[in-house]
Amino acid sequence: MSGAARRVTGLTGLKVVEEPHKKLVNLYERTLRVLGKMPADASYRVNTQAIIKQRLQLVQSESDIATLERKINNGRIEEIIRQAERELHLARNFVQYKPWEPLIAEAPKGQFQWPPC
Repeated sequence: MSGAARRVTGLTGLKVVEEPHKKLVNLYERTLRVLGKMPADASYRVNTQAIIKQRLQLVQSESDIATLERKINNGRIEEIIRQAERELHLARNFVQYKPWEPLIAEAPKGQFQWPPC
């Protein structure tokens, strides 16, 4: 991070992360490994993998936190880290519940319609 290190995030409940690059690289690499356990054509895997790879490349190539925040365009670095943690959790849930597999039984009529019948 260029300049003086921040002491506070200005965001209630979020503390300053001491090594945000290291933390994000770790989270993104772990998420990519989890995504690799899904079928190659699973929509969630395809779309999320593209976003994670792009962000990982940004984290590895941009050392300035403020510039990285602008390039990712998703809030402060602490918010980006929180999002990455939640994405890893969601990816693990996808692997556990396997939503790409066929239904065990026929879905009730109107189950997947919006607005509901």
